[in-house]
Amino acid sequence: MVKWVVQIIALLLTLGALWFLANQAGDNLKASNVPTDYDFLSVNPGIDLSSGIDTDPDTGGRALWVGMVNTLRMAIAGIFVATLIGVLVGLSRLSNNWLLKKLGTVFVETLRNVPLLVQILFYGAVFASLDRVSLDVGPVNGWFHVSNKGLSMPRVHIADGFYQWMIVIVIGLFAANFLRKRRIAQQDLSGEETYPILSAFGLIVVFGALGWFIHPIFGFVGNIFDALSSAVSAVPEGALQILVAVLSVGTSVYWIRGFLNSRRTPAGLAKLTDDDYFRMIFAGVGGVLGAVFFLVIWPGLSSWMINSGSDLFEVLGNKFGNGRSGRPVDVALPDIVQVGKFPNYGPSGLNFSIGFAAVFFGVVFYTSAFIAEIVRGGILAVPKGQTEAAAALGLRRSTALRRVIIPQAARVMLPPLGNQYLNLTKNTSLAIAVGYSDIVQVGQTVYNQTGKTLPVVSIWMFFYLSCSLSISVIVNFFNVRMRIVER
Repeated sequence: MVKWVVQIIALLLTLGALWFLANQAGDNLKASNVPTDYDFLSVNPGIDLSSGIDTDPDTGGRALWVGMVNTLRMAIAGIFVATLIGVLVGLSRLSNNWLLKKLGTVFVETLRNVPLLVQILFYGAVFASLDRVSLDVGPVNGWFHVSNKGLSMPRVHIADGFYQWMIVIVIGLFAANFLRKRRIAQQDLSGEETYPILSAFGLIVVFGALGWFIHPIFGFVGNIFDALSSAVSAVPEGALQILVAVLSVGTSVYWIRGFLNSRRTPAGLAKLTDDDYFRMIFAGVGGVLGAVFFLVIWPGLSSWMINSGSDLFEVLGNKFGNGRSGRPVDVALPDIVQVGKFPNYGPSGLNFSIGFAAVFFGVVFYTSAFIAEIVRGGILAVPKGQTEAAAALGLRRSTALRRVIIPQAARVMLPPLGNQYLNLTKNTSLAIAVGYSDIVQVGQTVYNQTGKTLPVVSIWMFFYLSCSLSISVIVNFFNVRMRIVER
């Protein structure tokens, strides 16, 4: 009992100290005339952005959102491309081909030892030194344009019948998963190669080709979403409040019950530690506080949930509704338009500005060099006997890599790969060096216009923290799935 009292007192003292420091910091900032409010998020900052989903944002919040989208685009695309290049270079460094091995070594040793900022500035200077945009710019006019304005290439975009087509694709995914499991079972039973992955992929392609022609028959799905929209809008606000509060308390009770069941043994309930009691107490208090939050502190949340849910189903009803019989996917070729005397890339193609291209190539090549070493180290970490056993069974090198080496090496590679993904995401902040409108560059422009430095920096911190935690959760999920199950 004394131990509990001491811990509770320590917790209260810690929370009190944090509260005091926060208040003291707020008072000092006010005394120094340092603004800490976020009203700039709803005020027009009077700035234009070089690229993004909205180059003329009407509020500071919209401007920062454009910067976030630009950063996420680069980070997500960069992670996939850097992983692909890193795996290929890492495998080439282990190749028996002398030329491939040396090229991989030069790639890694050069790029990982040159500072990333220097590489970004180099790529930016290279693109800036290219020829100006003209009506016949190449290298493949009408398909792929490279100039001092950046890159322009064909853009694949969703068309009128995309959402109905995706219904067929989802059905194909379930069928492909069933086929894959059947092929694996048949392979385990007979020992014959049944190509489960290739068969599943082929079935998805068949469903995709079939859905290209039959997708209009799923237009009735739009009526279902319309009915759901009407049903959600008819839900009483009070009933939803009570339901959400009950779910909050019920979730905590369900968790506590499951936790106690996990501590049961054939001889009965095992002895609970102080940590176990604290976890159950916090779960219970959290459920009660959640109910109080929904019922007392923010009762209007139920109205927001009803309106948002109804609007969502209404949008889905429009997307999946009848009358969308066009092709699911379309391709827009890049074009060049001339306004006055100055030709420039048109809006139809997929355009990459100099800033985006410089930062993208910089972070991708720099990170891929480290990923290549992680791949090489992970493969070398697999016991040599595994490779020899695969060779003794007559497996080809590619088959041995795919079925024996890579699955074991992945458990070693995944944690450091996650670190590289985090580094790539945070390294995109160097885009400010070449004027690309990422969240840091946009934020700097916003606080120069509004003087709200501290709020903007806090938004930066929250954004990068959210990105880092999201990547960590995804990597840890696959890391748990790949770990060796022991008795």
